[in-house]
Amino acid sequence: MTADQSHEDQYAIVAVASSAGGIHGLIVLLGMLDPDLPVPVLVVQHLDPRHRTVIADVLSRRTDMPVKLAEAEERALPGTVYIAPPDRHLLIDSDGVMTLSDTKLVHFVRPSADLLFESVAGSYGPRAIACVLTGTGSDGATGVGVVKSRGGTVIVEDPLSAEFKGMPQAAVDTGAADYVLPLAEIATVVRGLVGAARQ
Repeated sequence: MTADQSHEDQYAIVAVASSAGGIHGLIVLLGMLDPDLPVPVLVVQHLDPRHRTVIADVLSRRTDMPVKLAEAEERALPGTVYIAPPDRHLLIDSDGVMTLSDTKLVHFVRPSADLLFESVAGSYGPRAIACVLTGTGSDGATGVGVVKSRGGTVIVEDPLSAEFKGMPQAAVDTGAADYVLPLAEIATVVRGLVGAARQ
């Protein structure tokens, strides 16, 4: 058995989507995760493309994990948070190499959670975790359906406790959610999933 075969049942990536209220949501989630997380975390947070973003700096001060804006052709490393830059879709291949795209807006947004989720589903199948946090609109709902259809795991912030319930409610309404949890409980489940997969 090769090393790759022995790792086939392990989670390989966590993809997170958030919009309105998302900075707080990400601070809570990432603040409860550590650099020893055995997978990378890719984040789509809807940002105003007209302004230089400081989100990586803000989040870096609230988590022990390294946080940076994703770069084209960069390989995603475990225990690191990669954020889609403003006005760029973020995709990843099965080798962990990220791609940035300025193709058309999806549901009026770029970056699109749907495209990120579809990308991790296509590249990692059952080894992918998709997580939808607070936000308005429905971005991410189509994507979680794809993640679920490929055998991945879907975690959604409980719309009743989310600051903005549009995105989480749309994700829940797909029927694809494996877990619907208060924000403060999501990191524990993520750690348990990726940690259990290492044993």
